[in-house]
Parts: sequence; C-alpha cells; structure tokens
Amino acid sequence: MDKTLQRFGVSIEASLLQQFDALIQSKGYSNRSEAIRDLIRDELVEAQWQNTDGTAVGTITLVYNHHQREMSDKLTELQHHYHDRIISVLHVHLDAHNCLEVLVVKGPKTDIRAIADRIGSTKGVKHCKFVMTTSGQDL
Repeated sequence: MDKTLQRFGVSIEASLLQQFDALIQSKGYSNRSEAIRDLIRDELVEAQWQNTDGTAVGTITLVYNHHQREMSDKLTELQHHYHDRIISVLHVHLDAHNCLEVLVVKGPKTDIRAIADRIGSTKGVKHCKFVMTTSGQDL
C-alpha cells in the first residue's frame, strides 16, 4: 500500500470547524490531519462490513446475571459450538451477581454476526454489543 502523503483542501463552515477542533483537542489529537485520517479509516471499515463477503474480526461484549438459571451453561455451550470462530474470552466479575465477558471473534462476517445475535438473544443477557473492526491490512 502506498504511504505517500497527499494534500487536499476542504471547505467547511467556521462553526463546524470550531466544533471539530474542540472535539479533536479533547481526544488528544495533535493535528486535524490525523483526526481526519482516523475518520476516513472508520468509514472504510464500516463500508467493508456492508459487504457480507470475506473474513473479519471483532469483539462481542456482554453483561449478564450469572445467577440466571443455567446462564453460565448456555454461554459455555455457545462458546464451545463456535470454538473455531472465538479466539479468546475475557471474563470479569463485576459484582456479586453480574459478569462481563468480552469475546474476540474472527471468521466469515456472516458467522460472526450470527454468533453476536445468538449470544445477544440468550435469555439472561442484560446487554450485548458487537463491535466490528478490521485486520488493518488495507488501511
């Protein structure tokens, strides 16, 4: 991939630019260029996910009450069923009742979405969030 930098101009309203500058400053960017590059990368990743073909990576984050009847067994069974797509699992005890799990997944996009949907629809899961990303090879 060509890493030669190219300059281009952008016309933008002053008030919108002020808001953007405040945002990127609060996020710690040292300049507009890097912030714009990150915005472009994010949109490119989103566009890649619109195409259901291909392999991708992501995370599935869920919160659940481990006292829910057979909850741990259901989640373990799902994770074993998709063992070839789940790379790693982080389990955290949030309090006496609630647990957080983060699953790192990799595989065909349709499979990864199906895993997130199955886990999210499991009775007892309080919240489930699927975050898609990319291997970064094309960015």
